[in-house]
Amino acid sequence: MNFKDYFSTQSDIYAKYRPGYPDALYDFLLQLTPDRLTAWDCATGNGQVAVVLAQHFTTVFATDASPAQINHAAARPNIHYSVATAENSGLASLSTNLITVAQALHWFNFDAFYTEVRRVGKPGSVLAVWGYELCEVTPAVDAVFMYYYNHILAGFWAQERMYVENRYTNIPFPFNEVATPLFYIELQYNFFEFCGYLNSWSATQKYRQQHGQNPLELVAAQLLEAWGNAEQMRFVRFPVFMRAGFID
Repeated sequence: MNFKDYFSTQSDIYAKYRPGYPDALYDFLLQLTPDRLTAWDCATGNGQVAVVLAQHFTTVFATDASPAQINHAAARPNIHYSVATAENSGLASLSTNLITVAQALHWFNFDAFYTEVRRVGKPGSVLAVWGYELCEVTPAVDAVFMYYYNHILAGFWAQERMYVENRYTNIPFPFNEVATPLFYIELQYNFFEFCGYLNSWSATQKYRQQHGQNPLELVAAQLLEAWGNAEQMRFVRFPVFMRAGFID
């Protein structure tokens, strides 16, 4: 099955600048999964979720359809990386206690993936999918940032972006769903790190491919003025939404 690969070309900056997820999110998952033999991190990217799961599960299988992403993934003795699509993982049937998908469900063929989830997950195991929304920095930075997102990159976002904007509420989720809290990624960036994060966006890369210019150049001066000193560290906050449920 084909997949939409928007991230291989920038897999190095993706690995460097994409934010990790908060401890509270993992604590919530662990509360749902007292049996921790095997986890599957689907669409693992650079392995940031797999690395944390490996601290709690005996074995973690981490798959991604992009060889470039797998090549940048962090190695651990109990993580088994492989190149595979979400819909055809190659994992054994009834083999996992937890299946996770971070910031990627919106790219999948939902029906085919859910069929694979039911095949791979043990009865009573958990599927947890999540994503993060646009960040908040300061009102001045946010104004430039949102102009960049809504105007300069308008037309360069894939249509699947709407699922993230709707917190996955418009994606079918045919499992025994549980209530989930809203989490927050809280970190600090300087100006260059923040620009690195914006460069990891698929829409930024698509604009560059079509126009031969980095679109960040169009707002760099305004963004720096709003930021202040380029070396200044600023608090950045990303809301993280989740849907989770038990597999029959």
